[in-house]
Amino acid sequence: MADYTVKQFDQMESIFGETFRRARAELGVTSFGMQFMSLVPGGFYPNHDHEGDNQEEVYIAIDGGAEFDIEGEKIRLEPGSALRVGPGTKRHIAPDPGGFRMIALGGVPGGVYTAPEFTELGGPEPVPPAQD
Repeated sequence: MADYTVKQFDQMESIFGETFRRARAELGVTSFGMQFMSLVPGGFYPNHDHEGDNQEEVYIAIDGGAEFDIEGEKIRLEPGSALRVGPGTKRHIAPDPGGFRMIALGGVPGGVYTAPEFTELGGPEPVPPAQD
């Protein structure tokens, strides 16, 4: 029997309003992190890194555009492009006035990925950290 799961983004469980969809958990992925995000100008997306969990991330633009601040360097991301950011590198996203939709993938280079509790279906919605 074939092993697969298919879901529409708008049918996936969300947190932070409609901003963050628990795509990894909805699809049953366990080997890497994956979330679908719809960011609006001024919405939640903290300046952060993943030095503590050694997770690198790849952002894949789906719709709209955004400016990423990668430790002071401005990087533009639009549909048809992707961006990888290393674990210890701080990043912040400023969506365009029309918003930005993307898929964020995460994994641990040479290690084992452990899903954060807030990405699990029915998991607690985390309190957004203070902005740096």
